[in-house]
Amino acid sequence: MIEAIIVVGASGFAAGFGLLLASKKFSVEKDPRIEDVNELLPGANCGGCGYPGCSALAEAIVSGDTPPTACPVGGAELAEKIGELLGLEVGTTVKKVAKIKCKGGHNECPSKYDYYGPLDCHAIVLLGGGNKGCIYGCVGGGSCVKACNFDALKMGENGIPVVDEDKCTACGLCVKACPRNLIELIDVEKRYLVTCSSKDKGVETKKVCSVGCIACRLCAKNCPVDAIMVENNVAFIQPEKCTNCGKCEEVCPTKAIVRL
Repeated sequence: MIEAIIVVGASGFAAGFGLLLASKKFSVEKDPRIEDVNELLPGANCGGCGYPGCSALAEAIVSGDTPPTACPVGGAELAEKIGELLGLEVGTTVKKVAKIKCKGGHNECPSKYDYYGPLDCHAIVLLGGGNKGCIYGCVGGGSCVKACNFDALKMGENGIPVVDEDKCTACGLCVKACPRNLIELIDVEKRYLVTCSSKDKGVETKKVCSVGCIACRLCAKNCPVDAIMVENNVAFIQPEKCTNCGKCEEVCPTKAIVRL
C-alpha cells in the first residue's frame, strides 16, 4: 500500500516537473509594452474598437495591426499618449458622435397599432414590421439607449432617442443595436443631418410622416458645394463636402434636414 502511494506520488511529481520545464521552454515572451498600453486604455471593454476588449486592443496596437487612434472612448488625448509611449506619430483625429437619422416621433408619424410587449426594437420590428406608420423609422423601443454604456442616449418625450454629444464616445454600440440602421457616427463639427431614412416615394412618405424626406431635390439643387445626393428617394449629405452653410435646411419643405 505504501509502495503504491510512493509510486503515484513520484509519478505525479515527475509529470508536474516535466510540465514546468515544457512551459518554460515553449513559453512565448509577451511584449511588456502591451501591459503599458492596456493601462492607458479606459478599461470600458465596450468593443467599439472592433476588438473584444481593451487588452486585445492593446496587443493589436503594439503589434501594429491597428493604429493608436483605434479607441473611440479615449479620443485624441489617449491616442497621443499611446503614440508617445510607442514612439509613433499620431495623425489628427476628429471627434465623432452618434446621430439619429429619424425625426418621426409620436406626433409626426402615427402608430398603426398599440404595442404591448417588451421594450426592445428588434421585438417590435418583428411584429408586423413595427408599430409605426413608416416601416423605415424609429420604433422607439430604446434598444440603443440600453446598449449605451456611457449614458449618452435617452428617449425623448416624442419617442425618438436624443444624443448627448458631450457624453458620446462614438463606440458604435448604439449603431449595432438599431435594427433599422438609423444611427450613424458623424464628425461632431458636421452640424446638418437628413433625419429621414425612408426609401418610399415622396407621396407615400408624406402619408405616414409629416417630417419625412420627399426626395424633392431642392436641397441638392441649392447646395453650393454639391454635398447632397438623392438616392433611393432620400437625400444624403456627404460630410466630407459639407461646409455647414445651412442652405439645405432653409429650402427643405418638410424640415427633414435639421441643424444639430
